[in-house]
Amino acid sequence: MASIAGLVAVGAAALCLSGCADLGYYWQSVSGHVSLMEAARPVNDWLADSHTPEKLKERLELSQRIRRFAVTELDEPDNTSYHRYADLHRSAVVWNVVAAPEFSLTLKTWCFPVAGCVGYRGYFNEAAARREAARLQAQGLEVSVYGVPAYSTLGWMNWAGGDPLLNTFINYPEGELARIIFHELAHQVLYVPGDTIFNESYATTVERLGSARWLAEQASPAARDEYARFDARRQQFRALTQATRRELAAIYKQNEAVALDRFELLAMKNRALQEFRDNYAKLKASWGGYAGYDAWVAGANNASFGAQAAYDELVPAFEALFAREGNNWPRFYDAVKRLAALPKDERTKALETDGA
Repeated sequence: MASIAGLVAVGAAALCLSGCADLGYYWQSVSGHVSLMEAARPVNDWLADSHTPEKLKERLELSQRIRRFAVTELDEPDNTSYHRYADLHRSAVVWNVVAAPEFSLTLKTWCFPVAGCVGYRGYFNEAAARREAARLQAQGLEVSVYGVPAYSTLGWMNWAGGDPLLNTFINYPEGELARIIFHELAHQVLYVPGDTIFNESYATTVERLGSARWLAEQASPAARDEYARFDARRQQFRALTQATRRELAAIYKQNEAVALDRFELLAMKNRALQEFRDNYAKLKASWGGYAGYDAWVAGANNASFGAQAAYDELVPAFEALFAREGNNWPRFYDAVKRLAALPKDERTKALETDGA
């Protein structure tokens, strides 16, 4: 999952320097982003450095081929982003905090200048993210904290070198590396303040369609096979989480209609979550014990299910829109921009209607 932490750092902090109630949060965003930018060096410098490991050189060279493909085949921006690399010496670039009520999948939102209102709050320091999570839990909210491998400044920092490649994702399977680059560049084509589901579903559509084309046209058979195994597990897991999310949403909707006894409601929720864990155990066994989703499942709650919805809820409608526009990238982007110009409720309705 990506994040707009960079936009918060660049835009919101700058606009709040004259005084705002949460200046400490914005300061950590600015200082964290500045540290990242300072750590980045041009890819060509890494390639020319005799101390750079050969495996890293191979991945950096691959990233530049993917970057060119994004421009020439997907009509994404040709700018300074992803032509530099930084090793942050940590597993994530930021940690997002998401929160939701005990009986709802609706995420708590935070509002920022430029970025608008989003359903998460990003921290460059994991300990700070977990302190915020504890504060929200004390308010009775269900909370999830997850590491994010990449984020976008939406092109705002291209004058200073753009968004860099990072150690947090450079060694991902080839298809996944392509997905991340395509996804983050998609945000530079279009970003609508305050509409996370629209933004992330759109960018996820670009990454999925773009990576499928990259793998078909540019990747080796071995890379395609590696990614096919990786993505098959993800698709199965996503189908399981979507089914559970729908079940939880139906339970909470039923509660709104008939005001269930709290203990009855909690029992229904717990049964749905236990069924989810049981079905995951079966999936994991079919994968030969692959444990990549264990941590997510262990902490699964309303917040984590709600956060995941932002990245896939409107993807089928966007994919249908792409097909309707003749599988033509410029036409697709123009169509998405026309939707983005509509009020939020109207754009979602128009997308689901026209994209159907």
